[in-house]
Amino acid sequence: MFFTKVQNGVLLYVRLIPNASTATVKGCYVDANGNEYLKISVVSIPEKGKANKELISLLAKSLKISKTNISILSGETERSKKLLIQTDDDTLIDKLINLRGEK
Repeated sequence: MFFTKVQNGVLLYVRLIPNASTATVKGCYVDANGNEYLKISVVSIPEKGKANKELISLLAKSLKISKTNISILSGETERSKKLLIQTDDDTLIDKLINLRGEK
């Protein structure tokens, strides 16, 4: 699964595609090791954190949560990222599953 529930929220694994024509969720991506990621494209270029900021804004808007609740734990300069979404929203898991289906 592309997310893991933790005590203070959800760990989300994302495969980011910067410099795309549209900012959108493109479903799931499975790497050669079998790790699953939520595949997301953004319009911004991967320079000075612009693509990461757009990623956080897109997720916050799609999940209807505050941008301050989303932080990048690892992969700030890589395409594969691990994010922490801190929330006590019980519907977050359902929102993530629905988000995966939007292509």
